[in-house]
Amino acid sequence: MDFLDRTRDGYDAAATEFAAMFENYLDDKPIEKALLAAFAELVRDTGNTSVADVGCGTGVTTRILADLGVEPTGIDLSPNMIAEARARAPELRFEVGSMTSLELANASVGGVCAWYSTIHVPGSHLPQAFSEFHRVLVDGGVALLAFQVGDRPRRLTEAFGTPLDLEFVRREPGAVAATLEAAGLPVYSTTVREPDDDGVQTTPQAFLVACKRSAR
Repeated sequence: MDFLDRTRDGYDAAATEFAAMFENYLDDKPIEKALLAAFAELVRDTGNTSVADVGCGTGVTTRILADLGVEPTGIDLSPNMIAEARARAPELRFEVGSMTSLELANASVGGVCAWYSTIHVPGSHLPQAFSEFHRVLVDGGVALLAFQVGDRPRRLTEAFGTPLDLEFVRREPGAVAATLEAAGLPVYSTTVREPDDDGVQTTPQAFLVACKRSAR
């Protein structure tokens, strides 16, 4: 899939600079940290504390989730981002992989965290990713998604002085919720935060929690 190659190549090219810039970006974001804490509590309630942190990047959320008492595995397309993650948290598990084809057993995790990672998945491939989330989650398992709100994509052709080609797909929460519902993951909670005034997050930010229906 071309979009996977472009995303992998883009983050491989800028991994070192990306890691340095975003190492502490959640330190002053209490809403985001509270949502991660709520997600971890919901995961613990399933009785399975394993979490697939898909599109983990340099492992910022993976480390937070581990501190919150769950057992995350960071998964990312980019080998260079995974190398940065392993260097920062050698005690945690990180693997190269794709959310569109997870190398995890059926019903093997209590949670899937997709923290600003579905933003690189075209709409035509989003059902496939959500189908994978559903497959690997236990009954009652929880998925957490974070993404930018909007209806126009943003394309990045350069970052940190490095040429690359990354597309950031902005979506409306209702449309994402409908795709999750179709995959058997009805949304339990929707949170939308307004843009920061720091010039970095210039659109509203959405956070959806979805739960896999029980087979009973």
